[in-house]
Amino acid sequence: MRQPNTSWSQDLVWRLEDAALEVFTWLIRALPVDLASDLGAALLRAIGPLTGANKTAKRNLLLAFPEKSEAEREDILKRQWENFGRYAAEFPQIDQLTPANGRLEVIGGERLREIAAKGEAAVLISGHLSNFEVMAAVIMAEGVNCVITGRAANNPYVNDRIIKSRQRYGVKMFAPKGSDGTRELLAALKRGESVALLNDQKFNRGVATQFFGQLCHTAAGPTKLAIRTSGKVVPLSVHRLKGARFRVMVHEPIVFAQTGDRNADIDRGVHQITAFIEARVREHPDEWWWMHKRWSAAAYDQLKAETKE
Repeated sequence: MRQPNTSWSQDLVWRLEDAALEVFTWLIRALPVDLASDLGAALLRAIGPLTGANKTAKRNLLLAFPEKSEAEREDILKRQWENFGRYAAEFPQIDQLTPANGRLEVIGGERLREIAAKGEAAVLISGHLSNFEVMAAVIMAEGVNCVITGRAANNPYVNDRIIKSRQRYGVKMFAPKGSDGTRELLAALKRGESVALLNDQKFNRGVATQFFGQLCHTAAGPTKLAIRTSGKVVPLSVHRLKGARFRVMVHEPIVFAQTGDRNADIDRGVHQITAFIEARVREHPDEWWWMHKRWSAAAYDQLKAETKE
């Protein structure tokens, strides 16, 4: 059925994209997981540098690591494309990347089990690290009743397919981003459900903070939710060990100060989360997604002036 308020031409394009994704998914799921992951790495290693996103990634790496040589940054960029290719090829088989099949090593899982056992409403945060999808599999496997948030795909047919893919490993609850999403997530927390969010992308209306020493703006939603409930967030991270095998870490909670100055407390909390994400990126810089513009326009303008692009 055609989407409401959509032209026939746009609907046709969406359906063709969805059909292409269905063929891709069928082909990938016919392969062993490790072979699919290796093929994805090889493909993006070749194609990634030819895309417009490669230029953005180069600029981001120069902003983040001015002390590194060009060769070092190029090596990070090459391995980032390999990681992204693996992620793309692993997504159709995401239901096979779980703790139960031995592909996920979990450290700190007792923190999630404690949340589940107590029926606590926790705010879980992370970033676009490695194959970040596998963190949701760990959250589900440890028995946490959790709302997993995510931006809906522009193509509604593709979005439905993504939702069904995630349902294969137990993720059934989603909430939109934005003000309406915040209300839904707060309602979920009040019902005793946990919420999980990625908190490492640019948000122009967010809190001004520093990321790798450069000005950026970060969404305050996770911090606001935590301050209104438990007063802390539980951060997770994921690292690719080899091929389609991962280590997921559930870290010590980040506890927020509550001084009575709500705005200052929120700003401080956003800084703490951003510092956590930066530390994880520094550990494995090739596993973060460098393709999106993270910093303020002023940072890119200054870089352009300095490099005379």
